[in-house]
Amino acid sequence: MNTERAETTLEEDLTAVGSDGRLAALLETSGKLSTQDYARAARLAAESGFSVWHMVHKLGLVSERDLAQAFAQELGLEIIDTEAFPDVALLEDAVSQRFLKESRVLPLYLEDERLYLAMADPGDEFARSAMEAASGHEVQPVVALPTDIDNAIEKLYGAGRSAMGEILDGLGEGDEGEADVETLKDLASEAPVIRLVNLIVQRAVESRASDIHVEPFEGQLKVRYRIDGVLSESEAPPAHSTAAIISRIKLMAKLNIAERRLPQDGRISLRVQGKELDLRVSTVPTMFGESVVIRLLDKESVKFDFGALGFDGEPLKRFKHILDMPHGIVLVTGPTGSGKSTTLYTALSRLNTAEKKIITVEDPVEYQVAGINQIQVKPQIDLTFSSALRSIVRQDPDIIMVGEMRDLETARIAVQSALTGHLVLSTLHTNDAAGGITRLLDMGVDDYLITSTINGILAQRLVRRLCQHCKEAYEPLPELVDELGLDEFSADGEAVTLYHPSGCEECGGSGYFGRLSLTEALVMNDEIRRLVMRHANAGEIQRAAIDDGMDTLRRDGLRKSVTGLTTLEEVARVAED
Repeated sequence: MNTERAETTLEEDLTAVGSDGRLAALLETSGKLSTQDYARAARLAAESGFSVWHMVHKLGLVSERDLAQAFAQELGLEIIDTEAFPDVALLEDAVSQRFLKESRVLPLYLEDERLYLAMADPGDEFARSAMEAASGHEVQPVVALPTDIDNAIEKLYGAGRSAMGEILDGLGEGDEGEADVETLKDLASEAPVIRLVNLIVQRAVESRASDIHVEPFEGQLKVRYRIDGVLSESEAPPAHSTAAIISRIKLMAKLNIAERRLPQDGRISLRVQGKELDLRVSTVPTMFGESVVIRLLDKESVKFDFGALGFDGEPLKRFKHILDMPHGIVLVTGPTGSGKSTTLYTALSRLNTAEKKIITVEDPVEYQVAGINQIQVKPQIDLTFSSALRSIVRQDPDIIMVGEMRDLETARIAVQSALTGHLVLSTLHTNDAAGGITRLLDMGVDDYLITSTINGILAQRLVRRLCQHCKEAYEPLPELVDELGLDEFSADGEAVTLYHPSGCEECGGSGYFGRLSLTEALVMNDEIRRLVMRHANAGEIQRAAIDDGMDTLRRDGLRKSVTGLTTLEEVARVAED
């Protein structure tokens, strides 16, 4: 525990937190809390009787962990995790469960006539004084996350129910599958349903999920989170709450809750744990109700930086080269969910200067970028990729980004734009970079236009990034090293080292934390142009690109396995031999 700050007493520091706003200044300096948000929380706290930090957390202005770390730093206190919590209830007869829950404190242990007390808000003087009076011991605060304290109190002093279990106590029984619109609106507006949906989203944010899947089946409702690209099942509400929960999500996304036979798409803007989230909602009808998928886009944490995305080495050098060409077409290929859009946004951020006008046509617009004119496709009013493209070429742009080349008309307009001096960025759904060329030929784009306009094609996949806190090194078998050619990625004379996922608190026990890109960058050259003109297959084009210095997806993955960024298993999962 940090005890270096001897110039003031702990009591004086705790008092200062509430009065002079030093903690608020610390959070503002670190970019976690604005002055306006703090003032609003302070005003609401004064009206409600809660502490200002309780109100800051309740409003979702700052995440639990950021607030706990700020308390610990400002007051020189220790911050603890759930492993430090006791296995049996302490002072069970002296304090009530209700007081512990309302104050968000948890007695940990007695040592040297001191009661060590986990507190979500160590500035709560009343809670400290009450615990000192109840225990007869001086209180030594330590900092813990509010959610951890709540769960521990329920486990030690309550009935051991989860947060969802408590909410369900207030939820009525019955099957509302065929309920009318007004009944569904009433159900979706009930407090337990609102809290359930908020809890589902909150858990997704805490677990770093990119998607939430709410899926009704016969007799059950499933909730699954996609974390680092892999789905995992979570605690789910009972089946009888299906209609209410899905109606609540549709209301939040401004969808038609009466329409349950057709797919719908919508958006929700939320602030959860201090983060501005943009939620994309998609519903489709299934046998047992509507399946809902929510894509979570964290506006604040996304970084349009090639290094952060996992781009490095020769693929990055080649991709930057084709981006720096004044006109032509740059394509990014890969399956759905492989990070193509993020790569395009990163490329646009690099190209976005005051001297260039950039216009995009997207479906949907995932991130708003300052200085870029972004158009949302609306097929219902005939604002499609092709119709929007025909209009924006008259807007005198320097750079055009098309969310996806879906048909021949869109591809032809993009080619014409490139021929008239524009730089065009777009995506295709193909398995590799060479496949992008054969896909354009299959769509009906003339071969001579492809050779004249395509600057290069980037193919990419996403693999899980090894947790750098707990990864374990091992030496692979010599036969494996020879078979995969791993020794070319290691320093001269050094043994090849690979890594296993282990699992720790930082990564939630999975051994992985985040994702990174595997890439291959095909640069158009004279040999590839000759192959295109005679309509060569993708394999021939691929071999020509490799001869020109292109690292394949698999080779990029093997290099990143040897450097400890990912595992061989992850590379094998997404990259073909």
